[in-house]
Amino acid sequence: MERVTVTRTLDADPDAVRELIADVEPFMRAGGFDAVRVDGDRLELENTVGLFEVELVLDVVDDADAVLAYEQRDGIFESMRTAYRVEDGPDGATVTATTTFEAVDLPVVGKVLDATVVKRQRRKELEEQFDYLERQLSG
Repeated sequence: MERVTVTRTLDADPDAVRELIADVEPFMRAGGFDAVRVDGDRLELENTVGLFEVELVLDVVDDADAVLAYEQRDGIFESMRTAYRVEDGPDGATVTATTTFEAVDLPVVGKVLDATVVKRQRRKELEEQFDYLERQLSG
C-alpha cells in the first residue's frame, strides 16, 4: 500500500475550512483535474497524467474523523482512498489529506505510471486544493 500525506496549517477558523471542504465540487475542481462531476455521493474525475488519461469513479464514504473521505469505485487502482481531516490548533486549522492506494491496475500503464509518478501527481493535486482553501479564506 502506497501513501501520500500533505499537511498545512491555515490561519483560519477550522469550521470555515470544514465548510469549504464539504462543498465538494469546487473543492475537487481546485485540485486541477481536467473534469469533475458530482452526483450526490458519487464523484467522477478525469485527469491527464503524462501520456495517460486517468478516469476515476469515487464514492463519498462515512468517516467519523474526516470532513471528507472517498474511495475508488472504478478506476486504475486496485484500491484508492482519500480522507481530509481538519484539527483545531493554536494557529488556526491544520488540514491533513491522506491518500492510500494499491498498485495501478493496468498492466501496460503500470510500468510507466508507477507509484512515484502517482505520488508526485497526487501531492500536486492536494497542494492545489490547499492553495484554494487559503485563497478562499483570505479573500
